Amino acid sequence: MKRIPRRFRALLPLLAPTIALVFIASIVLSGPVRAGLIKTFGAWSAFDETEGGRKVCYIGSTPTKQRGKYKKRGEAYILVTHRPAEKTRGVVSIKAGYAYKKGSDVQVNVGSQRFMLFTDKDHAWARDAGGDKKLVAAMQAGSQMIVTGSSGRGTKTVDTYSLSGFTAALNAINKACGVK
Repeated sequence: MKRIPRRFRALLPLLAPTIALVFIASIVLSGPVRAGLIKTFGAWSAFDETEGGRKVCYIGSTPTKQRGKYKKRGEAYILVTHRPAEKTRGVVSIKAGYAYKKGSDVQVNVGSQRFMLFTDKDHAWARDAGGDKKLVAAMQAGSQMIVTGSSGRGTKTVDTYSLSGFTAALNAINKACGVK
């Protein structure tokens, strides 16, 4: 296997989040879709797409740090999604990269604020639109977010997300989806 030339190695940390999010977008989405990267803002990338003839906009990021005593783990990421045709806005979903312990909650800390999200298989969500709104507001005001969950085997994980660029990315999808 060839080594990556030195002049390109410095670019890898900058390209990795964008490459990961494009990969995530291709996995997460199904059906006839036209997806496109709007722009990357710090640790967050903004996307818009047409899904079944309906506009969908979302932002996403991957953890900057992952802790836990696990042997194998899939891709972890967070998305915040607008679906104007369904009248949903700012829906937060967190993918763990493993199946959460059945019936468990995920704790999300942004600064001094704590949020409890419910789990289903390998995803976590706020319980209602009000919970999404409060979490998104905290993310706009914060600098980092810590997500703590437990796998079906009882393994505790702690993922840290940077919130650098979150507000700019959110503003980009607000504009793309016509959301105020």
